[in-house]
Amino acid sequence: MKTLHFTIDIAAPVPDVWHATLDDRTYRIWTAPFMPGSYYEGSWEQGAKIRFLSPGGGGMVAEIAENRPHRFISIRHLGMIDGKGVEDTTSDEVRKWAGAHENYSFTDLGGGNTRVAVDIDVNADYEAMMQDTWPKALAELKALCEKPSALA
Repeated sequence: MKTLHFTIDIAAPVPDVWHATLDDRTYRIWTAPFMPGSYYEGSWEQGAKIRFLSPGGGGMVAEIAENRPHRFISIRHLGMIDGKGVEDTTSDEVRKWAGAHENYSFTDLGGGNTRVAVDIDVNADYEAMMQDTWPKALAELKALCEKPSALA
């Protein structure tokens, strides 16, 4: 497994960027480059289970490994969810990447600006897709945060 790193500077204060990243309504917008209509079920609280889903109901199951509000959130991926909502945390395919982390760091750059850094563990099968899609998703997050009416 390899860890990919992505960063973007956003002209908005950390609390606004934090909320845009995790709020259900804005999450659905900025994650659309991965899968239009994607959403989550669950909580961002540390230790909570969370499901990241496509419109068809398939996706991934994870837990929030760490949550330091307005500073850092870590997602530990546990398995896959099929289109019928059944979780798979034990198959050989899942074991190839189960336990992978997706970490978000939020840094106050001063002057109402924020740097978002994302570190994500990926296996080789998904590296090219992640290299292509993460910059697009972060650009969507930036656009949301820099347009105050979008966060209202």
